[in-house]
Amino acid sequence: MKIAVNTRLLLKDKLEGIGWFTHESLRRIVQQHPEHQFYFLFDRPYDEQFVYASNVTPVVAHPPARHPYLWYLFFECGIPARLRSIRPDLFLSTDGWMPLHLRNTKSVNVIHDLNFAHHRDFIKPVVLRYYDRFFPRFAQVADRLATVSEYTRNDIHDTYGVPLDRIDVVYNGCNDHFRPFTAEEQQAVRDRYARGCRYFLFVGLIHKRKNLANIFRAFDDFKSRENSDAKLLVVGDKKWWQGEIEDTYEAMRFRDEVVMLGRQPMEVLSALYASACALVYASLFEGFGIPIVEAFNAETAVITSDVTSMPEVAGDAALLVDPAAVAQISDAMSALWKDDALRADLIAKGRARRELFSWQQTADRLWSCIEKVL
Repeated sequence: MKIAVNTRLLLKDKLEGIGWFTHESLRRIVQQHPEHQFYFLFDRPYDEQFVYASNVTPVVAHPPARHPYLWYLFFECGIPARLRSIRPDLFLSTDGWMPLHLRNTKSVNVIHDLNFAHHRDFIKPVVLRYYDRFFPRFAQVADRLATVSEYTRNDIHDTYGVPLDRIDVVYNGCNDHFRPFTAEEQQAVRDRYARGCRYFLFVGLIHKRKNLANIFRAFDDFKSRENSDAKLLVVGDKKWWQGEIEDTYEAMRFRDEVVMLGRQPMEVLSALYASACALVYASLFEGFGIPIVEAFNAETAVITSDVTSMPEVAGDAALLVDPAAVAQISDAMSALWKDDALRADLIAKGRARRELFSWQQTADRLWSCIEKVL
């Protein structure tokens, strides 16, 4: 059987959330199913690390999909041209985008979230117009959909009218790099990145949706109330730094206690998780929230939001806060800073909770979704 896959987000050293989903699930699927031939469709020169086995044929389609107009050309011209020569039995897209006219080809589409439908001010107008026009059609044209949480499954059903029995939940997993550190290892990390002090950690793209402005406000409030040398370490690309986030940072009383680390490689990121007092992940909207599971695997306590998919992922293994309530975020920081028993309890619950989320389970569930179509 021939399976063609949209792999445009498999970018060397630039894997983000959906890129990691694509990498971890496809790597397992192709290796576990050598009886099938997979055609990976890239939009630019690819790296050999993403050719996971001998049953993978890499194909470059044009043009590079880097702008709404180019997205349209890539999915409506570039990919269909390649599919006509491949003649696959199934087309799989792991990032929500789809060709709208697939002749005699079954399809599975993975839609990770619909944040743009609910927080429209987070999206540039030209991008929003593209999403509004095409994503309802992407959801309808696929023979079957997969998504990463029950929250998003219901959101797709409510927003686009896709029947629930056409949508499978596959969840996300966690990279094997994330593990607990010894006390000595943790102190070495603090010495290197936090001036020897304990710290709270934020991980994520620096974007309005991630609610970093309120996390800054909460940290300022926490520091004002507690006699603490705590630091706040921020890991993430500053692509959307300007505006409210930058203004809030510049106005902070304890700005010098914030350490901006930018994007970090996996080995550094795993060390930062494992040595933190707590992860502060008070996002406004998530289709899943991979950092929550990464913290569970690093055995670090978690503060996260009580909205969208985050309570579903966190269960009882995190302190849930209203992301709009600065005082709640600050109080959660204080609680975990002062109460070792509470931290230990959450970490123990996180150990149990993390068993629900692995990339092997993701791959198995995604393959099951494919089999339903075929």
